[in-house]
Amino acid sequence: MADTMQFDLVSPERRLASVAAREVRIPGADGDLTAMPGHAALITTLRPGILTVVSAEGTADYAVTGGFAEISADAVTVLAERGLPKAEVTSAIMAALVADARAARAAAPHHMVDEAVKLLADMEALGTQIGL
Repeated sequence: MADTMQFDLVSPERRLASVAAREVRIPGADGDLTAMPGHAALITTLRPGILTVVSAEGTADYAVTGGFAEISADAVTVLAERGLPKAEVTSAIMAALVADARAARAAAPHHMVDEAVKLLADMEALGTQIGL
């Protein structure tokens, strides 16, 4: 089995990463998971959180707000709704993300309130993880 797998992280704004990774820690909508070379094929949705990539260059953290991850035995591709290197997330950016989540909660139809409340809680937790 190979020691690494191809990892690509893309947001609508830009390609954030393309490296040979040893592991990728993913904030999945149904729970966190770690993908490593040889992982079973899987597609999962993301929740707001920190995505961590471990490669020969070291560890890199990215803040993602949602999207999808496609995992196979030799690759992980993440299509993030919004994504930034953790170091680039400022208080102003985080405040805007939380404000957007609050607005979505306020505008949510009755049958989607639970999802909107969870999004807001996840967004606030992301700010806490980053230390903002």
